[in-house]
Amino acid sequence: MPASSPAQRPVVSHSVWRLAWPTIISNLLFNTVGFLHIKIVAGLGTSEVAAVTTGHRVFFLIQAILMGVSVASTALIARSWGAGRIREAALVNWNAMLLCLLLAGLLSLPILFAPEAIAGLFRLDEHTTTSAAGFIFWLGVFSLAAAANLVLSSDLRATGDVITPLVFLFFSSLLNVIFAYVLAFGLGPFPQLGVSGVALGGSFAGMIVTLCFVALWWRGKFNLKATKQARIDRATVRQLVRIGTPAMLEQGLVQGGFLVFFGIVARYGTEAYAAYGIGITLVAFAIVVGFGFGIAAATLVGQQIGAGRPDLALAAGWRSLRLALITMGAMALAQVWYARELASFMIADPKVVDLTVTFIYMLAACLPMMACDLTLAGALRGAGDTRFPLKSTFCGMVFGRLIPASIFLSLGLSVYWIYSVMLLDYSIKACMLVMRYRSRKWLGRGDPDTYPPESPAV
Repeated sequence: MPASSPAQRPVVSHSVWRLAWPTIISNLLFNTVGFLHIKIVAGLGTSEVAAVTTGHRVFFLIQAILMGVSVASTALIARSWGAGRIREAALVNWNAMLLCLLLAGLLSLPILFAPEAIAGLFRLDEHTTTSAAGFIFWLGVFSLAAAANLVLSSDLRATGDVITPLVFLFFSSLLNVIFAYVLAFGLGPFPQLGVSGVALGGSFAGMIVTLCFVALWWRGKFNLKATKQARIDRATVRQLVRIGTPAMLEQGLVQGGFLVFFGIVARYGTEAYAAYGIGITLVAFAIVVGFGFGIAAATLVGQQIGAGRPDLALAAGWRSLRLALITMGAMALAQVWYARELASFMIADPKVVDLTVTFIYMLAACLPMMACDLTLAGALRGAGDTRFPLKSTFCGMVFGRLIPASIFLSLGLSVYWIYSVMLLDYSIKACMLVMRYRSRKWLGRGDPDTYPPESPAV
């Protein structure tokens, strides 16, 4: 990795940390909610853990598709903000909000009307499928609130305001867990709803906080104001679609591939499936740290390119990667050391514990490659180069994960072989992204397509 100059290094490192740490804490809070959802239902049985795992995967698929819009708005807003074009940034934010709400409404239709069919795709037993369908249904009911929160949070981060989204996420996470627990076990006057209660309580709590978040934005309390146009700006929407479509396809491919992979794991039984879900939840604490550095890289690269400083944009990506490798590596070592204790804390089933421990070992070995994937892909997206991360994701997911896993399944190999394909998946993506970033070709992505119009109608 090329080193930045001594003069650049402290400035870039300070900027990366300043943007990354609130985002990392935000992601840790988000992941803690998923962790506690699993822990809440673990006392109800392995089937309930598998049901919540299924519901989370469907939720992540919806969020991943919507993230395509937020990735595009982040790139456009960061560049406009870095160039001092504040009104253009506000216009992008407004149109991204409208576009994301429309997309979320469309995506919620199959979830609301066919939750059991969606849950049935995982080929789990009847009880688990029914429980998962209840969880999925309530996700669809509150999908618009989740979409609004996603766009507003990412757009504020693009301007450098990483504290405001963190504050609202803290209260959302706290209420989410409390409401989920109350409705899962039926405390006080509330009914016991089990798995469905976790989704209903958590999503309702998130909606309450999101309504407060959006109300303050609407009243102009943040540095990014609501434009409040009665119509969408077609030029801005075209830019969002042009930049966001590859990112949307990439995230859809990732989560869709995960769904297929989960289906393969489910062929080995509920225990293997539950272990995969628990292992992902545990190791995700390290993964979301890398995601935070990726957000910081995207923001800094976009702002520095918008300000006409490609040297600092290049340095920001490399520095984000170094910091991600150090931080994620330390967390991975701790999780490997305490793997059995963590797995035993989550569930009492000894077979699930053994499978989870092995999965944690394998996933921890992938973390250095994940650091490359998360940070350098984020840097490329911040520069407006959203197509190459799509290519690397396709190659890793298809040729590194799904095809080998399908072959291993057909050969009748153990589930440990299925878990191991993640190493190949992330190795392919990491190699492709490092080569792309070193080539500096992405610095030439600043064509007129990626900029908001100079004189938007506000």
